[in-house]
Amino acid sequence: MQASRIAAAAAVAGSAVLVLSSPAFAHVSVQPDGTAAKGGYALVNFRVPNERDDASTTKLEVSFPTDHPLASVMPEKIAGWKATVTRTKLAKPLEVHGQKINEAVSKVTWTADGKGIEPGYIQRFPVSMGALPEDTDELVFKAVQTYSGGEVVRWIEVQEDGAEEPENPAPVLALSAASEDDHHGGATAEDASDESEDAKAASATTEAADDSSGGSDTTARVLGVVGIVVGAAGVAYGVLAGRRRTTSDA
Repeated sequence: MQASRIAAAAAVAGSAVLVLSSPAFAHVSVQPDGTAAKGGYALVNFRVPNERDDASTTKLEVSFPTDHPLASVMPEKIAGWKATVTRTKLAKPLEVHGQKINEAVSKVTWTADGKGIEPGYIQRFPVSMGALPEDTDELVFKAVQTYSGGEVVRWIEVQEDGAEEPENPAPVLALSAASEDDHHGGATAEDASDESEDAKAASATTEAADDSSGGSDTTARVLGVVGIVVGAAGVAYGVLAGRRRTTSDA
């Protein structure tokens, strides 16, 4: 009876955690594929969940920061979606790789030409971007999500320091400090995607090497045990043979 009560209490507590934490996972968010270092290029994913049970997400608009404009923005091609990149003239030109850039990307719009994001699913929209600014710790991307029924949800509220999370927070990309290994703006946007693939390959190689090492250790241990058993059997046989000779001589 006591065990049943404890199990029931645990189940209720677990359900409460899921209910309370579920809204945090329902927000449109942005995360880097690896790191997003200041002054470099990065491949990031805009993660879009479908929060409705009776409609699909058919359109996503992401506005890029105007206070820290990005000269290079390239969305990855996604089956079932059409991406449109909007560029805007800059009041103050940017200097990238010694060249002046007079315009930057202000918005990327994805429009579904199929079913879109159906209820119960999420979609990731990868974008290669850079060079990332060096004078800020984060970039805010305001997003607008449109459903097939015509409903529009605006993820545009900026989180204030010390305040509770807003109901519809804007996606925020945290920027890491640049290191000696970072490109500092000297790489191309394509390199960010290539580096991501290289990192995945290196990770797979490391895992394979670990598995091989573990297999070698296991084999060595098995052979060692077999050697001990064979040796013990040999000693026992020798003792028995000696006893038989002694009995025969007697």
